[in-house]
Amino acid sequence: MIAVITGDIINSQHADTEVWITKLKNLLDNWGSAPQVWEIYRGDEFQFKCNIDDVFWHFLAIKSIIKSQENLDVRMAIGIGEESFSSEKITESNGTAYVNSGRLLNDLKSDGHTVAIKTSNDSVDRDLNILLKWSSKDFDNWTMATSEIIHEMIMNQDITQEDLARKFAISQSSVSQRLKRANYELIVETNQYFRKKISEL
Repeated sequence: MIAVITGDIINSQHADTEVWITKLKNLLDNWGSAPQVWEIYRGDEFQFKCNIDDVFWHFLAIKSIIKSQENLDVRMAIGIGEESFSSEKITESNGTAYVNSGRLLNDLKSDGHTVAIKTSNDSVDRDLNILLKWSSKDFDNWTMATSEIIHEMIMNQDITQEDLARKFAISQSSVSQRLKRANYELIVETNQYFRKKISEL
């Protein structure tokens, strides 16, 4: 089984494309090469495949890099399933993971939520989608400053609050406050729960 994230940038027409697209490309490049592992298409849509264990963390990394740009957000549909055909271009690959993700993104556009998951198991879907709806009430309201801090923590889990304070030229207590406001410890627990539920598939 693999995970496929299909997403689109919210408010992309009101932002400097070169800035966000460069940041997104650099992020996705950390996890594999285009266009086999990821691809940006139709201007502001993207698709990316990864290991199922890492999908929640990758989702948060994408969310935080986009939310660190002014007025931007991102909608993402997580599909878990098989890859029955692997092409040189991810957008030409196929299987239940791709179908689940692609169809779900269309549903998200109509229901107003910014993230959801679809697997082969209705019970797992129900549990994880309730979790995602609740947690997104936090994620969707991250400020640019909070998003930057969260992104650094996700991408470098060994980084200290002192390192972050130096990087962003703020006090260590300000870093601590931002992490508390973002419920970072709860985010880590949520990632562990997410991995556990997906392992049951």
